[in-house]
Amino acid sequence: MQEDLQTCLKRLFGSQAEIAAQGPVSGGDINDAYHLVLNDGRDLFMKSHGGVADDFFTVEADGLKAMHEAGARTPEVLAHGKNADGTSFLLMTYVRPSRPRRDYWENLGHMLAKMHQADTAAWTKGKRFGFYENNYSGSIRQKNQVNDSWVDFFRTQRLLPRLQLTRSYFSEDDRRRARHLLDHLEDYFVEPAYPSLLHGDLWCGNVMLGSEGEAVLIDPAVCVGNREFDIALTRLFGGFEPAFYNAYNEAAPLESGFGERLDLYNLYHLLNHLHLFGRAYLGAVTRIIRHYAG
Repeated sequence: MQEDLQTCLKRLFGSQAEIAAQGPVSGGDINDAYHLVLNDGRDLFMKSHGGVADDFFTVEADGLKAMHEAGARTPEVLAHGKNADGTSFLLMTYVRPSRPRRDYWENLGHMLAKMHQADTAAWTKGKRFGFYENNYSGSIRQKNQVNDSWVDFFRTQRLLPRLQLTRSYFSEDDRRRARHLLDHLEDYFVEPAYPSLLHGDLWCGNVMLGSEGEAVLIDPAVCVGNREFDIALTRLFGGFEPAFYNAYNEAAPLESGFGERLDLYNLYHLLNHLHLFGRAYLGAVTRIIRHYAG
């Protein structure tokens, strides 16, 4: 039985704790978000959703904690639970944004490199790639069964499930090309020099300004994998400045040939968007499949 919000507040802040004010926060695509002010003046942030699985916010909380342990700045997770009306919630510290510091992008690049270089053994049960639990990319469940091979993990736990999910969009020729691509991923990908904890959904909307003008990572879809996966997504929807890439490469240089693999990494995210938002993304998906599979 999960705790409701009021029970969580009293456990965390005392028996007199109550919500004195509540206002919506914009920016989320999937969940409702709120700025809460308690009767003692404390600020909190809450995400809520009325129609998600019981583990939806549990695994997000676990992902935030893992990234924090690996050296990333994240909001502090305080509690998660479910109210009597069936609404699930995730309660965190409130991050009050300020003006970006002068070295904002360099700072983000160095922070991400530190996270990618952290030891990952605690999250993969002694193996290399995956995570100790399944989680979600946006609202879509993603599998994280651990695997000794990054290429095989990306094939079986990322591309294959999404290609099956979006199969009805493709012509028979493109289905054939997709099968060929899955069978020949080793022709394009390399096993990384070391496994990295990945944010998993690292576009500009999942990086926010912190209270001291620093970058803070939110809304993860974590796993242990090849760090190229995170860097590729930063280039898909724009928003990351050259200073970020310069700082990242200064701290953790990317392996040669990354540019040739970039679109193939982003195929996963584009397949997610094809499933969620429809045919507007079909052209980008088929272009990548045809480029790599011929």
